[in-house]
Amino acid sequence: MPHDTAIARLRNLLGDRLSTSEAIRDHHGQNESYYPVTLPDAVAFPETTEEVSGVMRICHEEGCPVVAWGTGTSLEGHALAFHGGITLDLSRMDKVLAVHDEDLDATIQPGVTREALNTELRATGLFFPIDPGANASLGGMAATRASGTTAVRYGTMKDNVLALEVVLADGRVIRTGSRARKSSAGYDLTRLIVGSEGTLGIITELTVKLHGQPEAISSAICAFEDIETAVSAVQMVIQMGIPVARIEFVDSISIRGFNVHAGTAMPEKPHLFLEFHGSESAVAEQAERVGEIVAEFGGGDFQWTNKPEERNALWHMRHNAYYASKALRPGCWALTTDVCVPISRLAEAVAVTRADIDASSLEATILGHVGDGNYHCAILIDPDSPAELAEAKELAHRMNTRALEMGGTVTGEHGVGLGKMKYMDEEHGAAWAVMAEIKRALDPTNILNPGKMVQVN
Repeated sequence: MPHDTAIARLRNLLGDRLSTSEAIRDHHGQNESYYPVTLPDAVAFPETTEEVSGVMRICHEEGCPVVAWGTGTSLEGHALAFHGGITLDLSRMDKVLAVHDEDLDATIQPGVTREALNTELRATGLFFPIDPGANASLGGMAATRASGTTAVRYGTMKDNVLALEVVLADGRVIRTGSRARKSSAGYDLTRLIVGSEGTLGIITELTVKLHGQPEAISSAICAFEDIETAVSAVQMVIQMGIPVARIEFVDSISIRGFNVHAGTAMPEKPHLFLEFHGSESAVAEQAERVGEIVAEFGGGDFQWTNKPEERNALWHMRHNAYYASKALRPGCWALTTDVCVPISRLAEAVAVTRADIDASSLEATILGHVGDGNYHCAILIDPDSPAELAEAKELAHRMNTRALEMGGTVTGEHGVGLGKMKYMDEEHGAAWAVMAEIKRALDPTNILNPGKMVQVN
């Protein structure tokens, strides 16, 4: 094994919390996308910042790669150890350290999941709103700058992380930011680390913003005859300034997947799923105004409800869209990708993507958090067919280049990982080289998640 010395030293530090068993390595070599199983040489399970620091000092001295692991739900190969080395599983660092009700913030360890945090907050009247669907760890969500269904109202992780504790590549521990809501003191290192995908440091503590539970919540669903009118209705809702909490688009193929996976019987047409937060009167007014816009664009029966069981069923179905897509072709892989475009180009982008897929030999679903111009595509492929994988990659390539041509980005949510590296130069130009300079300064031996985000060799 190429990193025997590092592994021996790490075993002295962690004891049986350093594992080389094939089963544990295999678990940490899996991913939610089409990448092959990629086993690390060993998996470390630290329980304190001091232990993470010790791991990094050893790996820095031994030139051993380190890939951080939260819950393994990323989609672009972020958490796979393509260069071997150590997977650093932070799931045991899962404590809520402090909740400051009066300041609307909480300090947590990186292994705390979003559902666990909200369970802890139930008695406070507060909640953490960022909802990427999967029950991801907060450390992983910060590292990938996650967002999700509520981003149109509450922003993304970059808007909701106040401060971090970070272990650097050589084992140094730094703190970025503070519990104050704003600062003019120095470089914004918090925002630099958020979204760096484990390439600049290991997050060992986060202070996040909390929000008050809304007095009233209602959800709505509506069908449309075609993609263009559904997405155009979204554009109008956003341009009218209606403060929707969620506004999700799902195409007709996605609806077919829901019907198969969840046993529903919805008409196989494009749909919008919406949610409204606020006072009872504000929620009713928002729903009424959106209903009027939907009618203008030829939407069908605008059904809305404030019953928790009906709302939960709707969003549970939406959060399982990935698995619903795969249910359309049992045994398939899903090449899942996302882009984000200016809201004025959204209807065109989605419609052209749908036409491009329909002209191919593959089946795929389109859905997304279209309130902020972000949409996703899951292309279903036979895992044993190189030809289908190549065709899927070409579809995704055209989707990415189209987004750039429209003034958008190749990823609004999934991140770069390995899968979007090829587009970084086209999207960022000389700024991508600056990112590489930052990487070299903070990680001169390139041990932190090497081969992801930037090119340093």
